[in-house]
Amino acid sequence: MRLVTIIFALAAGFGLVQHLAGTLAVWRFARRGRRGSQETPACPPMSILKPLHGDEALLEQALATFCRQDYPVFQVVFGVQDPADTALPVVRRLQAAFPVCDVALVADPTPHGPNRKIANLINMLPHARHDVLVISDGDIHAPSDYLRRVAAELERPGVGLVTTLYSGLPGAPALACRLGATQITHAFLPGVLLGRAFGRQDCLGATMALRRETLAAIGGLPALVEQLADDALLGILVRARGLAVGLAATLPATTVAETDLPALFQHELRWARTMRSVAPVGHALSILQYPIFWAAVAAILAGFAWWALALFAAAWIARAALARRIDRDLGLATRAPFWLLPLRELMSMAVILANYASDRVRWRGQVLRVGRLHAAGR
Repeated sequence: MRLVTIIFALAAGFGLVQHLAGTLAVWRFARRGRRGSQETPACPPMSILKPLHGDEALLEQALATFCRQDYPVFQVVFGVQDPADTALPVVRRLQAAFPVCDVALVADPTPHGPNRKIANLINMLPHARHDVLVISDGDIHAPSDYLRRVAAELERPGVGLVTTLYSGLPGAPALACRLGATQITHAFLPGVLLGRAFGRQDCLGATMALRRETLAAIGGLPALVEQLADDALLGILVRARGLAVGLAATLPATTVAETDLPALFQHELRWARTMRSVAPVGHALSILQYPIFWAAVAAILAGFAWWALALFAAAWIARAALARRIDRDLGLATRAPFWLLPLRELMSMAVILANYASDRVRWRGQVLRVGRLHAAGR
C-alpha cells in the first residue's frame, strides 16, 4: 500500500511538471502573438465556410465576429442542411446587420455521407468565390485580426494547412459551462502546444484554412465524409503531401453551451472517444495530467497523513496558479475557477475511464462508431 501511495504521489508530481511545461508553452505562444501583431502579409481574398446546425448559445455573437473581420476582401458562407434549421433566422439577422459584408446562405439537404458537417460543407463549397478557404465551426468567436493572422501563417513556405488554438468561453454562468471552459483553456490548449513542441501537427476544427488546390490534391471534401474526426484526417492527408500544418498566432474562443453536467459529460465523452481513435497512446497518457486527482488518491491511501494533505494542497494551489498565469498571458477575461478545479479533475478522470467502455458516440441525433463512420446498432 505504501508503494502504491508513493506511485500516486509521483503521478501528482508528474502532472504538475506537465502543467508547468504547458504554461511555459502558452507563454511562448502569447509572445509569438505579440511579435506577429506588426506583420503585414499578403492578404489573398478568402471564403469563410461556416456549417451550422441549430441555434446554439451565443451563436449570433460568435458568427458576428466573422462578419466584422479587419481584412480587405472576404466572403462568409453559412450553410444548413435543414430548410427549417433554427440557425437560419440568426443568419438573416446578420445579413441585415452587416449589409456591406459579402454573406451567402446555403440551405441544401443533399446527403453525401454519414458526416453531416462535411456533407453540409460539400453543399456549400460551390458558393465559395475565393481560392483560399477557411472552414470554421459555428461556435467560434474570432478576434478582428483573425483572418490576417491565418493569412500570415498560410504564406509561410511549406505550409499547406493552417489551424488555430482556442480558449473556452462559458455560454452561461452555469457550473457546467465554467467546468467545460476551464478544461479547454487550462488543459486542452496547453496540451496541444506541448504536443507541437514534440513534433505533432494536429489540425483542429476551430480553423482549417487551405487553398483550393491543396484541398483538390487530397481528394476534396468527399475524402473526409466517412470520418468523425474530419479535422484530424485533413491534417494527416495534407502532411502526406509533404506540407506542414501551421498554427496561426491568434486565439479564437469556443462557446461551451452545455448548462448541465450530464450534457457536458456526454460532449466530452464524444470528444474523448474521437481523440482516442486519432491518437490512442497520447490519449491514454493524458490520464497523468490531473495532479489534484492523484494527490487526493494518495492522501486517501496514506490515511490523510500530514505530508499527503500537504501534497494535495500544494497540487491544488499550484494548479490554480498556473491556470491563472495562462489567463494573464492570453489576456482572457474569464478566470480559472479555483474552487472548482478538484471537481473538474474528478470529472476529467471519469470521462477518460468511461471512454474505454465503448466506441459509440452520440452526435447530431445519430449514434455512431468512432473512426470510419457508420450507424451503430442498438
